[in-house]
Amino acid sequence: MTAERKEEAREKFLLGGIVVKAGLSKADRAFLLGGLLVLATVIPGSSEHRWLRHIGEEAFKAPSLDSSSPRVEENAGWR
Repeated sequence: MTAERKEEAREKFLLGGIVVKAGLSKADRAFLLGGLLVLATVIPGSSEHRWLRHIGEEAFKAPSLDSSSPRVEENAGWR
């Protein structure tokens, strides 16, 4: 395996870990892609971006969510 392919595989593995960390490993792929496409419209440095980044930073410090854990919907009023 070339170094480039190894790096690509590592990146995919890490991104998959984020999905698991968020408790979304069983979520519909179209749902996940839709959410990512919406996130791609958030302007870097905006208040929404800072808020989402803060949530992510805190989530990396916490244990992974499971299917019974509360989701971010309760705070979804930012849009």
